[in-house]
Amino acid sequence: MSDIEAIRDKYLEQIDAAADGDALETIRLAALGKKGEISLLLKTLGQMSPDERQEQGPKINGARQAVADALTSRKEAMETAALDAKLATEKLDLTLPAPSAPKGSIHPVSQVMDELAEIFADLGFSVATGPEIEDDWHNFTALNIPDTHPARAMHDTFYFPQTDDSGMPKLLRTHTSPVQIRTMMDVARQTGGAGEPIYLIAPGRTYRSDSDATHTPMFHQVEGLVIDKGIHMGHLKWTLETFVRAFFERDDIELRLRPSYFPFTEPSAEVDVGFSVEKGRRIIGGDSRSNEGGWMEILGSGMVHPNVIRNCGLDPDVWQGFAFGCGIDRLAMLKYGMDDLRAFFDGDLRWADHYGFDALDVPTLSGGVGA
Repeated sequence: MSDIEAIRDKYLEQIDAAADGDALETIRLAALGKKGEISLLLKTLGQMSPDERQEQGPKINGARQAVADALTSRKEAMETAALDAKLATEKLDLTLPAPSAPKGSIHPVSQVMDELAEIFADLGFSVATGPEIEDDWHNFTALNIPDTHPARAMHDTFYFPQTDDSGMPKLLRTHTSPVQIRTMMDVARQTGGAGEPIYLIAPGRTYRSDSDATHTPMFHQVEGLVIDKGIHMGHLKWTLETFVRAFFERDDIELRLRPSYFPFTEPSAEVDVGFSVEKGRRIIGGDSRSNEGGWMEILGSGMVHPNVIRNCGLDPDVWQGFAFGCGIDRLAMLKYGMDDLRAFFDGDLRWADHYGFDALDVPTLSGGVGA
């Protein structure tokens, strides 16, 4: 027997006798490691003559392969034996409850959006959407917003270097009002200017250059629009009262409309909701005239300005309407007791676990507006 065969057989015997994985690793390093005995033999091939290399090369490589295969086979056999032993001794109690699997939750903003859609669906409204990258016409001009209005300033609006066909810069929409404009223009185009009733809400993401505990550069807003014949402020007030009472699920809610100014509505009104204090926390509803109660602004609203209706291709002498808008994030904060808007976007799983909703057990308003 040659020296190479003797070395091979030595390691094969050691592998067969190895008691555990650590012993196998020690053998592998001794034989095939960087300074292993067979590895050093392989390095001598370069010093041999061609005839010697042709004779010794196959023997050394054969020894290396035999040892490597034996190590793999022995390791697999050890793992199989260990698993068999574990299965033979372990028992599974099938009467125990299954461990709970990790699961996600519904974000409060998504939950509130679903609640809004449900409430307004009961009132006959549909949900409309539109692009978040807008042009100056749909975001400002069509809404009767003058060129000198502060909302157009760079410190309020995110502008893009790109421009639209008229040469005006593209921008991130500052409200979801452009959805209302696009819908009215579509109706005017489809009806040849004759028009038809419109009842919609437009929830979605909006963008303004602002950041503090109650403002973020990106936030969520819902706006409502009604266009019909014979619409007046009484319809607006009833719609808002019905919505707020259904959303906060209380009948003792009072609304107060204060005269205000918005370029796209005339007359315009800020909408305040009465609150009371329970256990040191403001609660929407209750006695707003108590010592700790008061009023809180939650909405902006008004009758759609005739110029806006006219800009969209409809006749304001035939069609009238009202519009309103509020922050979805703010509604979530008021209803579910959150005090910092920035936490909505931090991605903290602890916050999501605390304020999020179980997908299979979310609060619903399925009883309807009249419940």
